[in-house]
Amino acid sequence: MEHVPVVIVGAGPTGASAAIMLGRRGVGALVLERWPNPYPLPRAVHFDDEVFRIFAAMGLADEVRAISRPSPGMRLVDSRQRVLADLRRTREAHGYPQANMFDQPELEAVLRKALDGYESVRFRSGVEVVGISQVGGKRVRVRYREVETGAEHEVSADAVLGCDGANSTTREVVGARMEDFRFEQRWLVVDVSTPRPLDAYDGVQQVCDNDRAATFMPVTPGRYRWEFRLKPGERPEDFDRTAVLGLIRPWLRGADVDQLTFLRQTCYTFRGVVADRWRDGRVFLLGDAAHQTPPFIGQGLCAGIRDAANLTWKLALVLTGAADDRLLDTYEAERRPHARRVVRLAIAVGAAMTGGPARLTGPRNALIRGVTAVLGAEDRLVTALWPRFAPSPLVHDGGRLRKRTGDVFAQPRVAGSRLDDVIGAGWAIVHRGPDRTAAFDAETRAFFDRLGTTVVRLSDADVEALALLDHLRADAVLLRPDRIVAAAGDTPDLRAWQRRLVAAGIAPTTREDQR
Repeated sequence: MEHVPVVIVGAGPTGASAAIMLGRRGVGALVLERWPNPYPLPRAVHFDDEVFRIFAAMGLADEVRAISRPSPGMRLVDSRQRVLADLRRTREAHGYPQANMFDQPELEAVLRKALDGYESVRFRSGVEVVGISQVGGKRVRVRYREVETGAEHEVSADAVLGCDGANSTTREVVGARMEDFRFEQRWLVVDVSTPRPLDAYDGVQQVCDNDRAATFMPVTPGRYRWEFRLKPGERPEDFDRTAVLGLIRPWLRGADVDQLTFLRQTCYTFRGVVADRWRDGRVFLLGDAAHQTPPFIGQGLCAGIRDAANLTWKLALVLTGAADDRLLDTYEAERRPHARRVVRLAIAVGAAMTGGPARLTGPRNALIRGVTAVLGAEDRLVTALWPRFAPSPLVHDGGRLRKRTGDVFAQPRVAGSRLDDVIGAGWAIVHRGPDRTAAFDAETRAFFDRLGTTVVRLSDADVEALALLDHLRADAVLLRPDRIVAAAGDTPDLRAWQRRLVAAGIAPTTREDQR
Protein backbone atom coordinates (compact mmCIF):
# COMPACT_ATOMS: atom_id res chain seq x y z
CA MET A 1 0.00 0.00 0.00
CA GLU A 2 1.28 3.45 -0.86
CA HIS A 3 2.22 5.56 2.14
CA VAL A 4 2.10 9.36 2.37
CA PRO A 5 2.83 11.43 5.48
CA VAL A 6 -0.40 13.47 5.31
CA VAL A 7 -3.67 13.09 3.43
CA ILE A 8 -5.75 16.25 3.12
CA VAL A 9 -9.43 15.77 2.34
CA GLY A 10 -10.67 18.84 0.45
CA ALA A 11 -8.82 21.46 -1.58
CA GLY A 12 -10.77 24.55 -0.59
CA PRO A 13 -8.87 27.49 0.90
CA THR A 14 -8.22 25.67 4.19
CA GLY A 15 -7.08 22.38 2.65
CA ALA A 16 -4.94 23.96 -0.05
CA SER A 17 -3.34 26.32 2.48
CA ALA A 18 -2.55 23.43 4.81
CA ALA A 19 -0.89 21.56 1.94
CA ILE A 20 1.23 24.59 1.02
CA MET A 21 2.29 25.09 4.64
CA LEU A 22 3.33 21.46 4.88
CA GLY A 23 5.08 21.65 1.52
CA ARG A 24 7.13 24.62 2.68
CA ARG A 25 8.30 22.50 5.61
CA GLY A 26 9.17 19.57 3.36
CA VAL A 27 6.35 17.34 4.63
CA GLY A 28 4.69 15.14 2.02
CA ALA A 29 0.98 15.56 1.45
CA LEU A 30 -1.68 14.10 -0.84
CA VAL A 31 -4.64 16.43 -1.43
CA LEU A 32 -7.88 14.72 -2.46
CA GLU A 33 -10.64 16.87 -3.97
CA ARG A 34 -14.07 15.87 -5.23
CA TRP A 35 -14.39 18.59 -7.87
CA PRO A 36 -12.01 18.98 -10.84
CA ASN A 37 -12.06 22.79 -10.73
CA PRO A 38 -12.69 25.43 -8.07
CA TYR A 39 -16.38 26.14 -7.56
CA PRO A 40 -16.94 28.95 -10.09
CA LEU A 41 -19.37 31.13 -8.11
CA PRO A 42 -18.44 33.55 -5.32
CA ARG A 43 -18.79 32.55 -1.69
CA ALA A 44 -16.38 33.95 0.93
CA VAL A 45 -15.38 37.55 0.13
CA HIS A 46 -13.27 38.83 3.07
CA PHE A 47 -10.04 38.09 4.89
CA ASP A 48 -8.21 40.22 7.45
CA ASP A 49 -4.62 41.37 7.81
CA GLU A 50 -3.60 38.47 10.02
CA VAL A 51 -4.68 36.02 7.33
CA PHE A 52 -3.00 38.13 4.62
CA ARG A 53 0.17 37.77 6.70
CA ILE A 54 -0.30 33.99 6.68
CA PHE A 55 -0.69 34.00 2.89
CA ALA A 56 2.50 36.09 2.67
CA ALA A 57 4.32 33.53 4.84
CA MET A 58 3.23 30.97 2.23
CA GLY A 59 5.11 33.02 -0.38
CA LEU A 60 1.90 34.31 -1.98
CA ALA A 61 1.77 37.98 -1.00
CA ASP A 62 1.98 39.29 -4.57
CA GLU A 63 -0.48 36.76 -5.97
CA VAL A 64 -3.03 37.42 -3.23
CA ARG A 65 -2.60 41.17 -3.54
CA ALA A 66 -3.33 40.90 -7.27
CA ILE A 67 -6.73 39.22 -6.74
CA SER A 68 -7.89 41.24 -3.72
CA ARG A 69 -8.43 44.85 -2.80
CA PRO A 70 -8.25 46.72 0.52
CA SER A 71 -11.56 47.80 2.02
CA PRO A 72 -11.80 51.05 4.00
CA GLY A 73 -14.03 49.42 6.59
CA MET A 74 -17.72 49.14 7.46
CA ARG A 75 -20.48 51.66 7.81
CA LEU A 76 -23.53 50.91 9.90
CA VAL A 77 -26.50 52.65 8.29
CA ASP A 78 -30.24 52.81 8.88
CA SER A 79 -32.92 51.86 6.36
CA ARG A 80 -32.50 55.24 4.63
CA GLN A 81 -28.71 54.75 4.45
CA ARG A 82 -28.00 57.43 7.03
CA VAL A 83 -24.67 56.65 8.71
CA LEU A 84 -24.91 55.43 12.30
CA ALA A 85 -21.25 54.50 12.71
CA ASP A 86 -18.14 54.51 10.55
CA LEU A 87 -15.85 51.63 11.52
CA ARG A 88 -12.66 52.31 9.64
CA ARG A 89 -10.19 49.48 8.97
CA THR A 90 -7.06 51.39 8.03
CA ARG A 91 -4.41 50.08 10.43
CA GLU A 92 -1.78 47.64 9.19
CA ALA A 93 -0.59 46.05 12.41
CA HIS A 94 0.42 42.88 10.58
CA GLY A 95 2.01 44.69 7.65
CA TYR A 96 -0.97 44.30 5.30
CA PRO A 97 -4.40 45.94 4.84
CA GLN A 98 -6.67 45.29 7.77
CA ALA A 99 -9.68 44.32 5.62
CA ASN A 100 -9.47 42.74 2.16
CA MET A 101 -12.19 41.83 -0.33
CA PHE A 102 -11.70 39.03 -2.85
CA ASP A 103 -13.42 36.55 -5.14
CA GLN A 104 -13.11 33.03 -3.70
CA PRO A 105 -12.71 31.23 -7.05
CA GLU A 106 -9.73 33.49 -7.84
CA LEU A 107 -8.15 32.78 -4.44
CA GLU A 108 -8.65 29.04 -4.87
CA ALA A 109 -7.01 29.22 -8.30
CA VAL A 110 -3.98 30.96 -6.73
CA LEU A 111 -3.71 28.32 -4.02
CA ARG A 112 -4.09 25.36 -6.38
CA LYS A 113 -1.43 26.77 -8.69
CA ALA A 114 0.89 27.17 -5.72
CA LEU A 115 0.54 23.45 -4.94
CA ASP A 116 2.50 22.71 -8.12
CA GLY A 117 5.57 24.36 -6.63
CA TYR A 118 6.19 21.63 -4.04
CA GLU A 119 7.55 18.23 -5.03
CA SER A 120 6.35 16.80 -1.72
CA VAL A 121 2.71 17.75 -2.43
CA ARG A 122 0.44 15.88 -4.85
CA PHE A 123 -3.02 17.03 -5.82
CA ARG A 124 -5.74 14.71 -7.13
CA SER A 125 -9.10 16.11 -8.18
CA GLY A 126 -12.16 14.22 -9.36
CA VAL A 127 -11.91 11.76 -6.48
CA GLU A 128 -14.04 11.27 -3.40
CA VAL A 129 -12.98 9.78 -0.09
CA VAL A 130 -15.12 6.75 0.77
CA GLY A 131 -13.36 5.41 3.85
CA ILE A 132 -11.05 6.51 6.66
CA SER A 133 -9.93 4.08 9.34
CA GLN A 134 -7.26 4.26 12.03
CA VAL A 135 -4.66 1.52 12.29
CA GLY A 136 -3.06 1.58 15.72
CA GLY A 137 -2.39 4.98 17.18
CA LYS A 138 -0.31 6.58 14.46
CA ARG A 139 -1.47 5.25 11.09
CA VAL A 140 -4.60 5.99 9.08
CA ARG A 141 -5.91 4.23 5.99
CA VAL A 142 -7.75 6.31 3.41
CA ARG A 143 -9.82 4.81 0.61
CA TYR A 144 -10.87 7.03 -2.29
CA ARG A 145 -12.70 6.52 -5.56
CA GLU A 146 -12.32 8.15 -8.95
CA VAL A 147 -15.63 9.82 -9.73
CA GLU A 148 -15.61 9.11 -13.47
CA THR A 149 -14.35 5.52 -13.52
CA GLY A 150 -15.27 4.24 -10.07
CA ALA A 151 -11.75 2.86 -9.62
CA GLU A 152 -10.77 2.71 -5.95
CA HIS A 153 -7.39 3.36 -4.35
CA GLU A 154 -6.06 3.05 -0.82
CA VAL A 155 -3.19 4.80 0.90
CA SER A 156 -1.83 4.83 4.41
CA ALA A 157 -0.89 8.07 6.13
CA ASP A 158 0.57 9.35 9.36
CA ALA A 159 -2.22 11.93 9.62
CA VAL A 160 -5.44 12.96 7.89
CA LEU A 161 -6.69 16.56 7.79
CA GLY A 162 -10.44 16.83 7.24
CA CYS A 163 -10.90 20.07 5.32
CA ASP A 164 -14.07 18.85 3.64
CA GLY A 165 -16.50 21.59 4.59
CA ALA A 166 -19.77 21.90 6.45
CA ASN A 167 -21.02 18.50 5.25
CA SER A 168 -17.79 16.82 6.30
CA THR A 169 -17.50 13.04 6.15
CA THR A 170 -14.28 13.22 8.16
CA ARG A 171 -16.29 14.62 11.06
CA GLU A 172 -18.11 11.29 11.29
CA VAL A 173 -14.76 9.48 11.61
CA VAL A 174 -13.74 11.79 14.44
CA GLY A 175 -17.10 11.15 16.09
CA ALA A 176 -17.80 14.85 16.50
CA ARG A 177 -21.17 16.48 16.95
CA MET A 178 -21.85 20.15 16.41
CA GLU A 179 -22.39 22.38 19.41
CA ASP A 180 -25.27 24.57 18.27
CA PHE A 181 -25.38 28.16 19.52
CA ARG A 182 -29.03 28.39 18.44
CA PHE A 183 -28.49 31.13 15.92
CA GLU A 184 -30.09 30.60 12.53
CA GLN A 185 -31.11 33.20 9.95
CA ARG A 186 -32.03 32.79 6.29
CA TRP A 187 -30.58 35.39 3.93
CA LEU A 188 -31.00 36.02 0.24
CA VAL A 189 -27.58 36.49 -1.38
CA VAL A 190 -27.22 38.28 -4.72
CA ASP A 191 -23.95 38.68 -6.66
CA VAL A 192 -23.90 41.18 -9.53
CA SER A 193 -21.32 42.48 -11.99
CA THR A 194 -21.40 45.84 -13.76
CA PRO A 195 -19.23 47.36 -16.51
CA ARG A 196 -19.11 50.66 -14.61
CA PRO A 197 -18.60 51.17 -10.86
CA LEU A 198 -21.66 52.01 -8.77
CA ASP A 199 -21.86 55.38 -7.07
CA ALA A 200 -21.69 53.91 -3.59
CA TYR A 201 -19.48 53.69 -0.51
CA ASP A 202 -16.41 51.57 -1.28
CA GLY A 203 -16.57 49.60 1.98
CA VAL A 204 -19.15 47.31 3.54
CA GLN A 205 -22.54 48.77 4.46
CA GLN A 206 -24.59 47.02 7.13
CA VAL A 207 -28.23 48.12 7.12
CA CYS A 208 -29.34 48.02 10.75
CA ASP A 209 -33.04 47.56 10.14
CA ASN A 210 -34.88 44.87 12.08
CA ASP A 211 -37.57 44.70 9.43
CA ARG A 212 -35.20 44.15 6.47
CA ALA A 213 -31.59 43.81 7.58
CA ALA A 214 -29.18 43.95 4.65
CA THR A 215 -25.49 44.00 3.77
CA PHE A 216 -23.85 45.62 0.74
CA MET A 217 -20.28 44.77 -0.25
CA PRO A 218 -18.19 45.97 -3.19
CA VAL A 219 -16.06 42.88 -3.72
CA THR A 220 -13.61 43.33 -6.61
CA PRO A 221 -13.78 45.95 -9.39
CA GLY A 222 -17.16 45.67 -11.09
CA ARG A 223 -18.43 42.99 -8.66
CA TYR A 224 -20.92 43.59 -5.87
CA ARG A 225 -22.78 41.51 -3.30
CA TRP A 226 -26.02 42.14 -1.45
CA GLU A 227 -27.43 40.06 1.37
CA PHE A 228 -30.99 40.50 2.64
CA ARG A 229 -32.44 38.73 5.65
CA LEU A 230 -35.61 36.90 4.73
CA LYS A 231 -38.72 37.50 6.77
CA PRO A 232 -40.74 34.62 8.23
CA GLY A 233 -42.73 32.98 5.45
CA GLU A 234 -40.62 34.41 2.61
CA ARG A 235 -39.09 31.96 0.15
CA PRO A 236 -36.06 32.54 -2.08
CA GLU A 237 -38.10 31.66 -5.17
CA ASP A 238 -40.44 34.58 -4.39
CA PHE A 239 -37.73 37.00 -5.53
CA ASP A 240 -37.56 37.33 -9.30
CA ARG A 241 -35.36 39.88 -11.06
CA THR A 242 -37.93 42.64 -10.57
CA ALA A 243 -38.20 41.94 -6.85
CA VAL A 244 -34.43 41.83 -6.42
CA LEU A 245 -34.02 45.08 -8.34
CA GLY A 246 -36.44 46.61 -5.88
CA LEU A 247 -34.27 45.50 -2.98
CA ILE A 248 -30.96 46.76 -4.42
CA ARG A 249 -32.41 49.96 -5.91
CA PRO A 250 -31.04 52.26 -3.13
CA TRP A 251 -27.48 51.43 -4.27
CA LEU A 252 -28.10 51.92 -8.00
CA ARG A 253 -28.04 55.69 -8.21
CA GLY A 254 -27.43 56.62 -11.84
CA ALA A 255 -26.71 53.02 -12.88
CA ASP A 256 -28.14 51.46 -16.05
CA VAL A 257 -29.97 48.42 -14.68
CA ASP A 258 -29.97 46.82 -18.13
CA GLN A 259 -26.17 46.52 -17.86
CA LEU A 260 -26.31 44.56 -14.60
CA THR A 261 -25.34 40.91 -14.86
CA PHE A 262 -26.75 38.70 -12.13
CA LEU A 263 -23.99 36.19 -11.37
CA ARG A 264 -25.81 34.30 -8.68
CA GLN A 265 -28.90 34.43 -6.52
CA THR A 266 -29.21 31.94 -3.69
CA CYS A 267 -30.30 31.50 -0.10
CA TYR A 268 -27.85 30.95 2.75
CA THR A 269 -28.70 29.90 6.27
CA PHE A 270 -26.34 31.69 8.63
CA ARG A 271 -25.48 29.44 11.58
CA GLY A 272 -23.16 29.39 14.53
CA VAL A 273 -21.89 25.88 15.35
CA VAL A 274 -18.61 24.37 16.58
CA ALA A 275 -17.62 20.69 16.67
CA ASP A 276 -17.39 19.26 20.18
CA ARG A 277 -14.16 17.45 19.27
CA TRP A 278 -11.60 18.23 16.57
CA ARG A 279 -9.36 15.19 16.71
CA ASP A 280 -9.40 11.45 17.03
CA GLY A 281 -5.91 9.96 17.03
CA ARG A 282 -4.24 11.21 13.87
CA VAL A 283 -7.44 12.47 12.19
CA PHE A 284 -8.12 16.21 12.53
CA LEU A 285 -10.90 18.63 11.59
CA LEU A 286 -10.18 22.06 10.10
CA GLY A 287 -12.24 24.88 8.61
CA ASP A 288 -15.99 24.49 8.11
CA ALA A 289 -15.73 20.84 9.13
CA ALA A 290 -14.93 22.12 12.64
CA HIS A 291 -16.89 25.38 12.85
CA GLN A 292 -19.33 27.58 10.97
CA THR A 293 -19.50 31.29 11.71
CA PRO A 294 -22.16 33.86 10.83
CA PRO A 295 -20.60 36.42 8.46
CA PHE A 296 -21.13 39.57 10.52
CA ILE A 297 -17.45 40.06 11.39
CA GLY A 298 -16.05 38.43 8.23
CA GLN A 299 -14.24 35.55 9.94
CA GLY A 300 -15.58 32.40 8.26
CA LEU A 301 -12.67 31.77 5.89
CA CYS A 302 -10.17 33.38 8.28
CA ALA A 303 -10.88 30.81 10.99
CA GLY A 304 -10.04 27.91 8.67
CA ILE A 305 -6.75 29.48 7.60
CA ARG A 306 -5.88 29.99 11.27
CA ASP A 307 -6.62 26.30 11.90
CA ALA A 308 -4.12 25.33 9.22
CA ALA A 309 -1.50 27.77 10.51
CA ASN A 310 -1.88 26.39 14.03
CA LEU A 311 -1.75 22.68 13.17
CA THR A 312 0.75 22.34 10.34
CA TRP A 313 3.91 23.47 12.14
CA LYS A 314 3.06 21.18 15.05
CA LEU A 315 2.39 18.25 12.73
CA ALA A 316 5.65 18.89 10.91
CA LEU A 317 7.61 18.70 14.17
CA VAL A 318 5.90 15.44 15.13
CA LEU A 319 6.33 13.79 11.74
CA THR A 320 10.03 14.71 11.60
CA GLY A 321 10.66 13.29 15.08
CA ALA A 322 11.21 16.63 16.79
CA ALA A 323 8.11 16.30 19.01
CA ASP A 324 5.66 13.68 20.24
CA ASP A 325 1.88 13.51 20.07
CA ARG A 326 1.44 15.70 23.14
CA LEU A 327 2.10 18.62 20.83
CA LEU A 328 -0.86 17.60 18.67
CA ASP A 329 -3.12 17.73 21.73
CA THR A 330 -2.62 21.49 21.78
CA TYR A 331 -4.38 21.97 18.42
CA GLU A 332 -7.92 21.44 19.69
CA ALA A 333 -7.05 22.85 23.11
CA GLU A 334 -6.07 26.15 21.48
CA ARG A 335 -8.25 26.46 18.41
CA ARG A 336 -11.62 25.21 19.69
CA PRO A 337 -12.02 27.80 22.51
CA HIS A 338 -10.79 30.50 20.12
CA ALA A 339 -13.30 29.48 17.44
CA ARG A 340 -16.14 29.30 19.98
CA ARG A 341 -15.35 32.83 21.14
CA VAL A 342 -15.27 34.15 17.57
CA VAL A 343 -18.57 32.43 16.71
CA ARG A 344 -20.24 33.86 19.80
CA LEU A 345 -18.80 37.30 19.03
CA ALA A 346 -20.15 37.13 15.45
CA ILE A 347 -23.58 36.13 16.78
CA ALA A 348 -23.57 38.96 19.30
CA VAL A 349 -22.55 41.53 16.69
CA GLY A 350 -25.14 40.23 14.24
CA ALA A 351 -27.89 40.29 16.84
CA ALA A 352 -26.89 43.81 17.89
CA MET A 353 -27.04 45.06 14.30
CA THR A 354 -30.04 43.16 12.93
CA GLY A 355 -31.89 41.32 15.71
CA GLY A 356 -35.07 41.91 17.64
CA PRO A 357 -38.55 43.08 16.63
CA ALA A 358 -38.99 45.96 14.19
CA ARG A 359 -40.18 48.32 16.92
CA LEU A 360 -36.69 48.23 18.50
CA THR A 361 -34.91 49.48 15.36
CA GLY A 362 -35.00 53.13 16.43
CA PRO A 363 -33.78 52.67 20.02
CA ARG A 364 -31.10 50.21 18.88
CA ASN A 365 -29.78 52.60 16.22
CA ALA A 366 -29.66 55.41 18.78
CA LEU A 367 -27.63 53.12 21.03
CA ILE A 368 -25.22 52.36 18.16
CA ARG A 369 -24.65 56.08 17.66
CA GLY A 370 -23.98 56.56 21.37
CA VAL A 371 -21.62 53.62 21.76
CA THR A 372 -19.51 54.50 18.72
CA ALA A 373 -19.35 58.13 19.85
CA VAL A 374 -17.72 56.89 23.06
CA LEU A 375 -15.44 54.30 21.46
CA GLY A 376 -14.43 56.47 18.52
CA ALA A 377 -14.35 55.63 14.83
CA GLU A 378 -12.33 52.42 15.14
CA ASP A 379 -14.11 49.15 15.88
CA ARG A 380 -12.45 48.96 19.27
CA LEU A 381 -15.18 46.86 20.87
CA VAL A 382 -14.52 43.88 18.59
CA THR A 383 -10.77 44.36 19.04
CA ALA A 384 -11.12 44.45 22.83
CA LEU A 385 -13.22 41.27 22.83
CA TRP A 386 -10.95 39.36 20.43
CA PRO A 387 -9.80 36.09 22.05
CA ARG A 388 -6.27 34.99 22.73
CA PHE A 389 -4.95 31.59 23.79
CA ALA A 390 -5.09 30.70 27.46
CA PRO A 391 -1.96 29.66 29.41
CA SER A 392 -0.73 26.18 28.47
CA PRO A 393 2.60 24.42 27.83
CA LEU A 394 2.79 26.41 24.58
CA VAL A 395 1.64 29.69 26.12
CA HIS A 396 3.31 30.68 29.37
CA ASP A 397 1.19 32.63 31.82
CA GLY A 398 2.05 36.26 32.37
CA GLY A 399 3.16 35.82 35.97
CA ARG A 400 2.78 38.38 38.70
CA LEU A 401 3.85 41.18 36.35
CA ARG A 402 0.93 40.32 34.03
CA LYS A 403 2.95 39.91 30.86
CA ARG A 404 0.61 39.54 27.88
CA THR A 405 0.94 36.21 26.06
CA GLY A 406 -1.24 34.02 23.83
CA ASP A 407 -1.96 36.62 21.15
CA VAL A 408 -0.48 37.07 17.69
CA PHE A 409 2.58 39.30 17.72
CA ALA A 410 2.08 42.08 15.21
CA GLN A 411 4.50 42.65 12.37
CA PRO A 412 6.47 45.88 12.70
CA ARG A 413 9.43 46.78 10.57
CA VAL A 414 12.75 45.78 12.08
CA ALA A 415 15.97 47.18 10.62
CA GLY A 416 13.97 48.38 7.62
CA SER A 417 12.36 45.00 6.83
CA ARG A 418 9.14 43.28 7.84
CA LEU A 419 9.62 41.19 10.97
CA ASP A 420 8.68 37.91 9.24
CA ASP A 421 11.35 38.49 6.60
CA VAL A 422 13.89 38.84 9.40
CA ILE A 423 12.92 35.85 11.54
CA GLY A 424 11.86 33.40 8.83
CA ALA A 425 9.32 30.61 9.32
CA GLY A 426 10.47 29.19 12.65
CA TRP A 427 10.74 30.14 16.30
CA ALA A 428 12.11 33.53 17.26
CA ILE A 429 13.25 35.48 20.28
CA VAL A 430 12.76 39.23 20.00
CA HIS A 431 14.28 41.34 22.78
CA ARG A 432 15.79 44.68 23.67
CA GLY A 433 18.84 45.39 25.76
CA PRO A 434 21.94 43.22 26.02
CA ASP A 435 21.84 39.73 24.53
CA ARG A 436 21.77 37.51 27.60
CA THR A 437 21.06 34.29 25.71
CA ALA A 438 24.81 33.57 25.53
CA ALA A 439 24.92 33.32 29.34
CA PHE A 440 22.95 30.07 29.36
CA ASP A 441 24.60 26.67 29.33
CA ALA A 442 25.45 25.04 26.01
CA GLU A 443 22.77 22.35 26.30
CA THR A 444 19.99 24.91 26.77
CA ARG A 445 21.22 27.04 23.89
CA ALA A 446 21.51 23.94 21.70
CA PHE A 447 17.82 23.15 22.33
CA PHE A 448 16.76 26.43 20.74
CA ASP A 449 19.38 26.11 18.00
CA ARG A 450 17.93 22.74 17.01
CA LEU A 451 14.49 24.38 16.87
CA GLY A 452 15.95 26.82 14.35
CA THR A 453 15.33 29.81 16.62
CA THR A 454 16.24 33.24 15.29
CA VAL A 455 17.32 35.84 17.87
CA VAL A 456 16.55 39.48 17.08
CA ARG A 457 17.89 42.30 19.22
CA LEU A 458 15.98 45.52 18.70
CA SER A 459 17.74 48.83 18.33
CA ASP A 460 16.47 52.27 19.36
CA ALA A 461 15.43 52.79 15.73
CA ASP A 462 12.92 49.93 15.87
CA VAL A 463 10.24 52.15 17.37
CA GLU A 464 7.20 50.07 16.37
CA ALA A 465 8.65 46.85 17.73
CA LEU A 466 9.70 48.52 20.97
CA ALA A 467 6.15 49.83 21.37
CA LEU A 468 4.88 46.27 21.00
CA LEU A 469 7.12 45.12 23.82
CA ASP A 470 5.81 48.01 25.93
CA HIS A 471 2.25 46.85 25.21
CA LEU A 472 3.19 43.32 26.31
CA ARG A 473 4.89 44.70 29.44
CA ALA A 474 8.01 42.79 28.46
CA ASP A 475 11.58 43.23 27.28
CA ALA A 476 11.77 39.82 25.56
CA VAL A 477 9.29 37.52 23.85
CA LEU A 478 9.40 33.99 22.49
CA LEU A 479 7.42 33.71 19.24
CA ARG A 480 6.08 30.45 17.87
CA PRO A 481 6.12 29.64 14.14
CA ASP A 482 2.49 30.83 13.95
CA ARG A 483 3.59 34.13 15.54
CA ILE A 484 1.73 33.54 18.81
CA VAL A 485 3.55 35.01 21.80
CA ALA A 486 4.56 31.85 23.68
CA ALA A 487 6.38 33.65 26.50
CA ALA A 488 7.22 37.15 27.62
CA GLY A 489 9.60 38.37 30.28
CA ASP A 490 12.07 40.94 31.44
CA THR A 491 14.82 38.87 29.81
CA PRO A 492 15.05 35.81 27.54
CA ASP A 493 14.63 33.05 30.14
CA LEU A 494 15.75 30.14 27.95
CA ARG A 495 15.81 27.57 30.72
CA ALA A 496 12.22 28.21 31.85
CA TRP A 497 11.02 28.45 28.26
CA GLN A 498 12.67 25.14 27.42
CA ARG A 499 10.98 23.37 30.35
CA ARG A 500 7.56 24.48 29.13
CA LEU A 501 8.20 23.45 25.53
CA VAL A 502 9.46 20.04 26.62
CA ALA A 503 6.26 19.64 28.64
CA ALA A 504 4.37 20.23 25.40
CA GLY A 505 6.21 17.31 23.79
CA ILE A 506 8.88 19.25 21.89
CA ALA A 507 12.30 17.54 21.82
CA PRO A 508 14.22 18.75 18.75
CA THR A 509 17.01 16.52 17.52
CA THR A 510 19.82 16.85 15.06
CA ARG A 511 20.22 14.52 12.11
CA GLU A 512 23.08 12.88 13.95
CA ASP A 513 20.78 12.20 16.92
CA GLN A 514 18.21 10.62 14.61
CA ARG A 515 20.84 8.32 13.12
